Amino acid sequence: MLSLDIELRRHAFDLVAQLELNGSVTGLFGPSGSGKSSLLGIIAGLVRPQRGRLVLDGETLYDGASGVYLPPHRRRIGLVFQDSQLFPHYSVKGNLLYGFKQTPPNQRRFRFDDIVDLLGLGPLLNAHPRKISGGEKQRVALGRSLLASPRLLLLDEPLASLDQGLKAQILPFLQRIRDELQLPMIYVSHALSEILHLTDQLVLIKQGRIRAAGALQDILQNPQTDHAAPLGLDNTLPVTIESHDVEGGCTLARFRDLRLALPLREQLTIGQVAYVSIQRGEVALCRQAVPGLSIQNQVPGRIIRIEPYGESVAVRIDAGAPLVAEITPRACRELDLKEGEAVYCLIKTRSFSYLIEQTRGDFKLSGA
Repeated sequence: MLSLDIELRRHAFDLVAQLELNGSVTGLFGPSGSGKSSLLGIIAGLVRPQRGRLVLDGETLYDGASGVYLPPHRRRIGLVFQDSQLFPHYSVKGNLLYGFKQTPPNQRRFRFDDIVDLLGLGPLLNAHPRKISGGEKQRVALGRSLLASPRLLLLDEPLASLDQGLKAQILPFLQRIRDELQLPMIYVSHALSEILHLTDQLVLIKQGRIRAAGALQDILQNPQTDHAAPLGLDNTLPVTIESHDVEGGCTLARFRDLRLALPLREQLTIGQVAYVSIQRGEVALCRQAVPGLSIQNQVPGRIIRIEPYGESVAVRIDAGAPLVAEITPRACRELDLKEGEAVYCLIKTRSFSYLIEQTRGDFKLSGA
C-alpha cells in the first residue's frame, strides 16, 4: 500500500497530491507538464518535496515534519524511464546482473533465469545495447529493474519513444509482469490506450493537482465531477458488450439504459467492459429522436455548455458521460440550442473507435 500527502514547489510549478493506492496496477494519466514524472520522482526518492509524508507498505520513506528521508537505493523501488538508460559498456547480461548483484540474497524475489525467460531475453544476453532495437532495450531495462527485486515498479512513459509496432511487442511483456509476478506498478502515460492494456484503475492529474482517482468507468459516469473534458476524455464511453451481430456487421453493447451499435469485434467477450471514443465532428445533434434513420445510435443528453471552438461551436453534453459535438455556428443558431435543454446525439456505427483492441494475441493501440 502506498500513501502520500506531499507538496512540491519548483519555480512557477507546484505539485500538491494526496493519494492512497492499494491496487496491483495504477495508471497515472494526464497531459504533458501535469506533474506525472515529478510525482514518480518523489516516490522513487529522486525528487525531494518541501512538505508532506510518504509511506510504502508501512515504512515511512519521507516525512518532512520529522526529517525522515530514505535515499533512493534503500527504498527498493524500481524505475523505468522512456529512455532505457542502459550501461553502454555492459552486455545485456551485465546490465541485468547489475541490479541483481546489488540486492542482498535474502531480499531477492526473482531468479535471474526466470526473468530472462519471462522477458524473452535469452538470445540477447551477449549483445551490447548499441546492437539491439529500442523495444529490446526497454525489455532489458525492465529486466534490470525487476532483478533488483523492487516492492514497487514505476514506469515513466516506457513506450513513448517507440513506434506503434514496438509498443505492441512490449505490452504483452508488461501484462506478464502484472499477471505472473504480482508486482505493484504505477504506469505513467498521456496515452490512455496504453494504460488500459494494463489496468482501468486511474489517477487523473492536471496542472499539478489530482483531479480524480478510481476506475475509469466510475470517473466517466460520475455526474458530480467534470474531469473528463480538461483531460481529453470527453467523447469516451464505457460500454458493456452484449452480443455480436455478424450478419448485421456490428457489435451490440450497453451504455447505461441504451443499446449501441458498434463496429463488429467478435473477439470481445460478452459481458466485458470496453471503452469507445468518437471524434467531435462525428456527433450530429437533433432536438428529438428521429425514427427511420440509418444512423442507429441516438443518445439522449442535456446541454451543459455552448462555447466557440475555432470557426465552429463546441456543444458539451451530459449523456451519462461527457460528449462534445462540434457543429457550425449556423447549425447552432438554426437549432436554437440553449444550455440546459435536452438534445439527441446521433452517431454512426462506424464513427466509434475502440480505445484498445486485441486480436489473436496481436495488439493495436488507438491514437487516443
